[in-house]
Amino acid sequence: MEEKLREVFEEMAVYKDLKTSNFLKTLGLPSFLRDWLLRKFEDDEGQFDIAELQEFVRTYFPRQDEWTKIKDQIMFENERVSILTKIIVSIEIKTQAVTFELPAFGLTPKETIIESDVWNDVKDELVNSKETWGVVELGYRMPMPEMHQQGKIKLTNFTSFCPYTVDLDFYKEARAEFTTEEWIRLLLGAIDYNADGYKSETEKLATLTRLLPFVEKRLNLIELAPKGTGKSYLFGQISRFGWLSNGGTMSRAKMFYDMSKRAPGLVSCNDYVAIDEIQATEFPNPLEMRSSLQGYLENNGTFTVGTYSGTGEAGLILLGNIDQEIMDEYQFMFGDLPGIFRIDGALLDRFHGFIKGWDIPQVNDGMKICGWALNSEYFCTIMHLLREDISYRAIVDQLLEVPDDAYTRDTEAVKRIATAYLKLLFPQVKTVEDVNPKEFKRYCLTPACKMRRIIRMQISMFDSSYNSELPQFTIREVAK
Repeated sequence: MEEKLREVFEEMAVYKDLKTSNFLKTLGLPSFLRDWLLRKFEDDEGQFDIAELQEFVRTYFPRQDEWTKIKDQIMFENERVSILTKIIVSIEIKTQAVTFELPAFGLTPKETIIESDVWNDVKDELVNSKETWGVVELGYRMPMPEMHQQGKIKLTNFTSFCPYTVDLDFYKEARAEFTTEEWIRLLLGAIDYNADGYKSETEKLATLTRLLPFVEKRLNLIELAPKGTGKSYLFGQISRFGWLSNGGTMSRAKMFYDMSKRAPGLVSCNDYVAIDEIQATEFPNPLEMRSSLQGYLENNGTFTVGTYSGTGEAGLILLGNIDQEIMDEYQFMFGDLPGIFRIDGALLDRFHGFIKGWDIPQVNDGMKICGWALNSEYFCTIMHLLREDISYRAIVDQLLEVPDDAYTRDTEAVKRIATAYLKLLFPQVKTVEDVNPKEFKRYCLTPACKMRRIIRMQISMFDSSYNSELPQFTIREVAK
């Protein structure tokens, strides 16, 4: 399997050793950054020079508490400093000024400038998304009081974090080189897990179900799981295109639009927004937040805050812990969710499916990857690109036979989840004729129906206007 992986994906395969204690663990980097480093420094045998890698980390990954030292270097020593970090660019309409912020260091647009000559050189890398990862080179523009010009930290150069072009068609074609079992192993390795550490295919597929919002727009899920199953790790470390909120307070301004800052919220800037510790999350204005959430989840990502109308493509994921005695879909499991979700069934009905987190084993050393695997940084980009491909939904629409009296939200939920499974497990299919009906039913349709049915059952337990029944979805016979 490893030899086939290296032969097919070549430089996109990296050697990961997360099972034993090693130098990389001390870096505390998210997987996509760690694998970027591995790809940069590893040789063909998966070995790297620790001293060389350490020097690179010291140079390009400064700690937050070193920010004062960096400002001294830039402002008073007249040095230029390069950092690998996330940059957010803003363009002021009235003045045409281009500014930026570095969230990791608290650097705000009021303190920065991108001068026109530099902007012309780097804008192609920065205008395609609100947030971009890369190596930013920083300098200082001196204050000139006579010209009413304040001192600013300026961007002097930018190098994209992903200097190569990801070929999505190649990835799709590569799937044909692997059996379904091998592909499941490959996907687990891409997110840092060792398939041999799982006891069953059920456990493996339950883990991969967490990736569905990574590949499908506006897919909304709820997961309740025992502690230690890796929820926070997967949603917070694997992809640079998502956002994990670790409980605390979640306001409408943060989620949708901040009127005071005139800044779009999380749903407009990410592929998914996962709220961890949902039972402990506070919503400052519950009715306001409920109304905004209900509208966003219902209206294909559109929302209105004051006079501002916006759109988002992020799915919403609610993550929470669950006690062993209620890990049962036939018992009421949503009693500890915040009150805004339990006023009636209307808001929860807009969530497409439920992940049974107790089907995912608690993480142990045997589940950690130790060997050649797909580069997480490459894989997260692939998942991001798959979100734009609407051909898979067209295939699902052709395949599924839907009863005339089926509830529209049930139909949409099942189709959306099945589409995400199809993208994840069978990206090579181009037409409905390419689909193996038995595999589609086993790996896409059946789990989609189960995930949606749990949502229906849970809502019916506290809102009598809903029933627990789900229509019978079947697969049409397709002429080959």
